[in-house]
Amino acid sequence: MMLDLPPDYWPIIALSIKVSAVAVGAMLPIAFALAWILARWQFPGRMLLDALVYLPLVVPPVVTGWLLLLLFGANGPVGRWLSDWFGITLLFRWTGAALAAGIMAMPLMVRAIRLSIESVDRRLEGAARTLGAGPLRVFLTISLPLSLPGVLAGVILGFARSIGEFGATITFVSDIPGETRTLPIAIYAALQAPGAEAVVTRLAIASILLSLTALLLSELLARRMGAGVRSYRV
Repeated sequence: MMLDLPPDYWPIIALSIKVSAVAVGAMLPIAFALAWILARWQFPGRMLLDALVYLPLVVPPVVTGWLLLLLFGANGPVGRWLSDWFGITLLFRWTGAALAAGIMAMPLMVRAIRLSIESVDRRLEGAARTLGAGPLRVFLTISLPLSLPGVLAGVILGFARSIGEFGATITFVSDIPGETRTLPIAIYAALQAPGAEAVVTRLAIASILLSLTALLLSELLARRMGAGVRSYRV
């Protein structure tokens, strides 16, 4: 079978899924807040914030990993603060891999959520306010339900992007078997070993299947949620 991997490779797949899930879960509140700010607020520096959000999409991933190393490394300002006050170390840990994957996935998450927020009919929110609903209630009963398709699409797209993250991860947390060796790093490591073509092929197929499943699930959920939103509006 094409996915008849050696037993020691299945933990790599499990680690990749865990890293991607934690990355998306940790970045979702930040991505939603940024999407809301960019979709609804007008302020000086908005264009700069917009550019910074999407910067990981255009700079080499190695540069992102290097910046994470400067900030969250043992001598970095954030890394030293986390270590001194909370005993948290991200460098060379799977949590650091999740941070790198989350940073790389966040622009896609912000984009999907922002488009969904911008598509919300502001007249419905205005009508709710005129009927006495406060800002929080309007958000929870109108804005958030109507933007859910984009939120779910952003989550799954972010997951798929995290599964494929390589450059920033290996720069920030290196390649440590059992700790930071995710699927892309395992594929790269196997490519360096003679006679590992079969393993590389199976790992690549596993990576493609995971990403393709996430993308198909994203499309399916977006269609179902979109149908629900249309009926809600009617």
